[in-house]
Amino acid sequence: MITLTCSDKPWLAHYDKGVPPAIDYRRLTLPQMFQTTVGRYPRHTALIYHGRHITYAELQVLVRTFSITLTTLGIRKGDVVGIWLPNTVATVVSYYAALTIGAIVVMANPLSSDREITHQMNDSDTKLIITLDVLAERAIALREKTEIDVVIHASLGDFLPAPLKWVFPFMARKQGLTVKVPGAHRVYSWKEAMALRGTPIPEPAIHPDEVAVYQYTGGTTGRPKGAMLTHTNLTCMTQMYEAWFQLEKGAERVLAAPPFFHVLGMSTAMNLPIHMGWTTVLIPKPQPDRLLEAIRKFKPTLAPLVPTMCMGILEEKALAHTDLTSFKLITSGASSLPEEVLYRFKKLTGVTINEGYGMTETSPQTHLNPLKGEKKPGSIGIPFPGTEVRIMDLETGTRELLTGEAGEMWFKGPQVTCGYLGQYGENETAFQDGWFRSEDIAWMDEDGYFYIVDRKKDIIISSGYSIYPREVEEVLYDHEDVLKAAVIGVADTHRGENVKAFVTPKPGRNPTVESLMAHCRKELAKYKWPVEIDIIDAMPESTVGKILKTDLRQQTA
Repeated sequence: MITLTCSDKPWLAHYDKGVPPAIDYRRLTLPQMFQTTVGRYPRHTALIYHGRHITYAELQVLVRTFSITLTTLGIRKGDVVGIWLPNTVATVVSYYAALTIGAIVVMANPLSSDREITHQMNDSDTKLIITLDVLAERAIALREKTEIDVVIHASLGDFLPAPLKWVFPFMARKQGLTVKVPGAHRVYSWKEAMALRGTPIPEPAIHPDEVAVYQYTGGTTGRPKGAMLTHTNLTCMTQMYEAWFQLEKGAERVLAAPPFFHVLGMSTAMNLPIHMGWTTVLIPKPQPDRLLEAIRKFKPTLAPLVPTMCMGILEEKALAHTDLTSFKLITSGASSLPEEVLYRFKKLTGVTINEGYGMTETSPQTHLNPLKGEKKPGSIGIPFPGTEVRIMDLETGTRELLTGEAGEMWFKGPQVTCGYLGQYGENETAFQDGWFRSEDIAWMDEDGYFYIVDRKKDIIISSGYSIYPREVEEVLYDHEDVLKAAVIGVADTHRGENVKAFVTPKPGRNPTVESLMAHCRKELAKYKWPVEIDIIDAMPESTVGKILKTDLRQQTA
């Protein structure tokens, strides 16, 4: 038996022909990347939104116009702009306009609760937020609790082609897809904001190593923390994809299924297509039926997906009359893809899914199965060029393990975050001698393919979203009847995992499952809601009072 370590890089032998072992990265900013593509492909379609085609030249005009809007409203280099939107034209325009003037972007999930969005905006010191009209009232209310001064609200009806833009106001009001936002000081509709005309200021000099995005994830305490992703992190990630796929620039069409507020969507469905001069098909609400409808109508060639999307597509009746042969590549990330789903997807569609691995902190990917070479079911693939990986022992973190041995996976690479915003203690823990510690347990086979075994911490991955048990527990602890709370993940064939909570009542109190559920629904985003809550007399605890979640998992199994 051959015994190797990651230092031997056995994966290099399994790179597709033409993929280099290392990349001579171009050090550039995201605005420079965007302008390079505009110069090369001004007439190519950059975005498709419900059938409306927007060229790169047209997108450039929108970005420039909105960058003037931002400076007119007082945003300068280093200020933080929040984008609280699904995948729309306004999202792409806001993102690149903010970066063009040297601002830092915070992407926020439209499903976030008031508590969650308030923490994120306060932690990042956001000055201006762009959101949907249906969220505008909540965004305006944030001004009393945060440093937000300006609210801009877009509509799903913005940028629709005729005749959809004519019927949208009537249809959308009935379906709750739009609302009329009352006028208020420094609150603007998208149309009003785009009409603001102050004196243009010169675009500031931006160094590639400056922070572009505060991308929020969770922490060991359950409090979301902002991974600081630099222009270098994000542009090097796009160059890794370019080298890995070896596809022609200006020639592909990407289905933007993962949301841009998730780092997977930001990098693979927005930044990568713009870097390559490809067309992005925008999907604001990526439900399986809408994904299949977009596939039939626009014939995309590439699609980054998450396992929930793959499983949802397989359950749709419309799949039977949807031709997927236009695809050159479908990838799956954000959480583990069950092997039976991979096999079933291949059987029903003829398309082999490329599974990969990444984290918010790695912009987002470190591993992917080869496009043309061997794809191993259950494996997250092999490291990208220039990505250093180690498997270290769990006990001391000082010994590099051999093939077949499971340990904590560590990374180095140009896509790895420079650290967490304002989290000195977290940075000290997360980095060791320049290596980022993933807290995921993995092992490597003799060919250099990697496999995830477990998570070092108790993170729950549901539908591609990371859910931190401590955060849900803290919400439960806020309930007046709760003495102790513990949260674990339980297996689910559709979502990967669901949230299950255990609660011990305070003496003399009798909380109901319904009241606890209602409390969670008020304080948490929908995807974090527990699907089960067990009210028990006592928690299994260690001699020092630590709740034994392993015992709770055994009780659930």
